[in-house]
Amino acid sequence: MSIKNQFSKHANEYNNFNIIQQIAAKALVRDIKNNPKTILEIGCGSGQVFKYISWNIDSYTAIDFSSSMCKLHPKNEIVNVSCYDFDSEEFFKFLENKHFDIVLSSSAMQWSKDLSKLIGHISKTTNEINAVLFTSNTFKTIQELTNSKSPILSADEIKSAFLDNFNCEFEIHNYNLEFENKKELFDYIKNSGVSGGGEGLDFKKAKKLYKEYKLNYLEFEVIFVKTISKL
Repeated sequence: MSIKNQFSKHANEYNNFNIIQQIAAKALVRDIKNNPKTILEIGCGSGQVFKYISWNIDSYTAIDFSSSMCKLHPKNEIVNVSCYDFDSEEFFKFLENKHFDIVLSSSAMQWSKDLSKLIGHISKTTNEINAVLFTSNTFKTIQELTNSKSPILSADEIKSAFLDNFNCEFEIHNYNLEFENKKELFDYIKNSGVSGGGEGLDFKKAKKLYKEYKLNYLEFEVIFVKTISKL
């Protein structure tokens, strides 16, 4: 199942499972100091970033590649929600001749197929990006037990992509999310959207993981990115 299809499939359940994403979104918005008036959000989901915007704004442009998520995002006269794959030429064309005070993204841009290219296009529309991305150390023990590679970019890959276009500040934070039992833990993996789809685990690996995963928590690593100036 593709990443896009997985997010769409679980769209209505997403807010029940995206605990870490909501923590990250709240921290992302809390760090904004200058109350920007025109905002672009990349990978808006069902609105977890928008709900924390507490100041008056002139326009909010939100994009996501899941039409199911876009349908759930709040809309009004100043909020425009569009369904785009942020790696697509269609989206890059959409950005032409547009300007935003700030571009925000929470728990989305780590899925980019070419993050440096994406940021390059975004840099033509703004002088400021605030973003938080999951890194490949998310679910680290699971990857080790199943001898599998994360579908998510590493912290170094993320830093490199941003530094191709901006001078930046980076902060890395690690979170552990505890569960009462294995069923709840594995349900979270399935429904949270962090696993990302990809090829998934075959039956043998899934059985091995269920048997050998001894932790009562899942590991998450996120990187906060704040651009300082363009190169």
